[in-house]
Amino acid sequence: MNVLIAASATLTLIALLFFASTVRHVRRGSLLRAGGAATFCAASAAIGTAGILLFISYLGYERLTEEQLVGVIEFSQAAPEEYTARLMIDGKLDRMLTLRGDEWQLDARVVTWKPPATILGLDPVYQLERLSGRYSSVDRERSEQRTVYSLAEERPLDLWSMARKFPKLAPGVDAFYGTATYLPMADGARFRVTMSRDALVARPINDFAREAVGDWGQVEN
Repeated sequence: MNVLIAASATLTLIALLFFASTVRHVRRGSLLRAGGAATFCAASAAIGTAGILLFISYLGYERLTEEQLVGVIEFSQAAPEEYTARLMIDGKLDRMLTLRGDEWQLDARVVTWKPPATILGLDPVYQLERLSGRYSSVDRERSEQRTVYSLAEERPLDLWSMARKFPKLAPGVDAFYGTATYLPMADGARFRVTMSRDALVARPINDFAREAVGDWGQVEN
């Protein structure tokens, strides 16, 4: 990111120089030269601003150097096939969300690096994307009301979104979804969620959760 900061700062400085040149040419009555300087000023400012916004977006993601704790999720049953999920993320306020169904799923945005971006020495980063309720029955999944909540922060320019929509403008950036294995909801069940280098992993951490998982067997991705 130091390279991105330096490049953005340089482009901002260039934009200021072109702006000063534009003002100078306008005062001298040289409108053609003023127009050319203004064009370069706008282009430099736009690219520099985009770089700064991408840097801010990068800071909003969590670095991923090894499997690490994302948070804990706990469920309390409010009605048949309706649960209140308490999402506890370290450093953030707990969120209480109502989920319908008998299973839950947590998705994340993951950004990794490939040449030429690997020369920057950046760590993979992630950001939680959404939490949703689901039904084990395919027919009910199609017909019943779904509940899904966005967990990602909205930004004017997002690194992950830009890499997905305009891959040619973000060479070396690999943006994909890392999705936790969906697991059952149960009253009192608590699950620990961790992030590996490419996927979310959920594990039951109390008897209610282990009983709910039952014969599901392997609960990791």
